[in-house]
Amino acid sequence: MAYALVALFLLALAFGGWGLWKTFAPLPDDARAQLRAQQARLAQLEQRVATLTRSDQISREANRDLQGTLAERDEEIAGLRADVAFYERFVGSTAQRRGLSVHQLQLQAQDGPAWHFTATLTQNLNRGAVNSGRLTLALEGSRDGRLQKLTWAQLRQQPDAPGLAYSFKYFQQLEGDILLPAGLQPIRIIVRLVPARGSAVEQSFTWAEAAARPAAGTP
Repeated sequence: MAYALVALFLLALAFGGWGLWKTFAPLPDDARAQLRAQQARLAQLEQRVATLTRSDQISREANRDLQGTLAERDEEIAGLRADVAFYERFVGSTAQRRGLSVHQLQLQAQDGPAWHFTATLTQNLNRGAVNSGRLTLALEGSRDGRLQKLTWAQLRQQPDAPGLAYSFKYFQQLEGDILLPAGLQPIRIIVRLVPARGSAVEQSFTWAEAAARPAAGTP
């Protein structure tokens, strides 16, 4: 029995020694070469993945820039087409003859009670003739349930405020600022043109349509 235990102990010791040798013994030359090759291949694959990732990022950024540029060009083309259509209505061979009028009124909110306005004046009835005069605005609104009308002097908050001078052959844009009193709900705005010769012209616009965002390409 003692001999059997000794033999079993020696066998276990030999098996453990063989396992340690397999674990820590130096690799043969072909295994070392294979390891180096695998490490090199791994480094190449990692570099390739990094390159492709960067390339994809650059492509995405370039695509976004391209889409933005195309959108800007489309908007520019739409604007130019609108301009051409606008001009043809007044100077084209088939343009309908119209006298002095307000083609469009645009309002844009500023800081506090101030609003900036842009009025587009047109005429092509007397081609080549210069139209001159002055523009004023009036405003109708509601405050505390009562209808109120503000004059040009009140909107400018300047007694005897002169109208804006205009002088053009086919069209002109006039710009200025008006001030709304606190608590007033604007309803309608009236543009009055007083030419140097001829009768005055009045046109009204609802506040909602005048304050709406203008379409792209609107002169």
